[in-house]
Amino acid sequence: MKNTQRLSTLLYLCAFLVLMGCSSNENSIKSYIGTAIPQSALDNYLEQQMEALKIPGLSIAFINNGEVVHQLVKGYADLENQKPVTEQTIFEGASISKSVFAYFVMTFVDEGKLDLDKPLYTYLPYPDISHDERYKAITARMALSHRSGFPNWREDESDKKLKLYFQPDSAYLYSGEGYQYLALVLREITQTDWSGLEALFQERVAQPLGLEHTVFIQTPYVRANKAAPYDENGKLIDWRNNYWFKKSDSLFVAAATIHSEAVDFSKWMIAIMNEQGLSSQRYQEMLKHHSFIEKNGIYQLYYTLGFVQPDLPFTDLYTHGGNNIGFTSWFALDKEKKWGYVLFTNSEFGEQLGTELLFYLLAGPNKTIPILIISVLGLLVLLSVFLLLRWTIRKISATKRAK
Repeated sequence: MKNTQRLSTLLYLCAFLVLMGCSSNENSIKSYIGTAIPQSALDNYLEQQMEALKIPGLSIAFINNGEVVHQLVKGYADLENQKPVTEQTIFEGASISKSVFAYFVMTFVDEGKLDLDKPLYTYLPYPDISHDERYKAITARMALSHRSGFPNWREDESDKKLKLYFQPDSAYLYSGEGYQYLALVLREITQTDWSGLEALFQERVAQPLGLEHTVFIQTPYVRANKAAPYDENGKLIDWRNNYWFKKSDSLFVAAATIHSEAVDFSKWMIAIMNEQGLSSQRYQEMLKHHSFIEKNGIYQLYYTLGFVQPDLPFTDLYTHGGNNIGFTSWFALDKEKKWGYVLFTNSEFGEQLGTELLFYLLAGPNKTIPILIISVLGLLVLLSVFLLLRWTIRKISATKRAK
């Protein structure tokens, strides 16, 4: 027992020394566990990663205690014309659209205009899939949690036609098509067109939260300030002749067409942290687990309504990445800690940068692995103490019975 106490004391002392190794100062941001990371070290890390991953341009913002504490814009919005990324540069957010769209949908649920569990066909029959009656089981909840049975996009299919891969709600399959069907339903409910749905997004989400240039349909300002897209080799993509660019232009694509920049997008993240704009019930529905995605090493990955949640020990993180041709993005937030970050790039490697940055930010430079090891060892010590106490209690009980 004395040896166990000594080991516990040693572990706590080691953890204290690691935590104290990075004291707070004015030019630092907080890691996930609260240690200070010098802004200069963080900026250097990001510059190194941009060079290693050949990322032309980056816009990133960090949130501590519910406020943006650091912003970095780096690189080029247009390499050919040596046009730098500025605080006004706009990027495609790609699939992080899904998280914002889910929030937008919940405003209709709060008002009773949409029922999460009412089949969508009762609002709007869908001719594109009418040949398969199973689609009539699809609800908004299934669409938002990727349980509709639809593929990601019909264009990925050999015949380019929409189909169902399984009975709705029986499995998980990532699907932009499910989100777009739900967008069609919202358009029907509100008796508007795509431009009208964008106007409603501005009225219900962007304006109340102070988002100035975050849109699903590009405005003249967005077009004038938008970064150019680059492929995995750092070459400019001929977006004017690209199928996906032409298809989504002037269209409200719920799963993919959000445009923004880091500080503007962070306002929505802070609203999530503060539970603004929706009832507590809607937040609970939106953020609880709905779909199991996969087991990834020591943790499991789940999908909520619009968010990815890695079930990491001692965390309450919600994340999402985005990947359109030539644009990739990533955000992570902890609602309780009011901590997070968001990044946009005009490259194919923003999601990779986002996930690697999360590991970097868990504790700070060169501290994540030691602290994780200490945490695991601490758990093992606590488990050992628990088992020892249980064994002792049982032995005492057995001795009493014997008497």
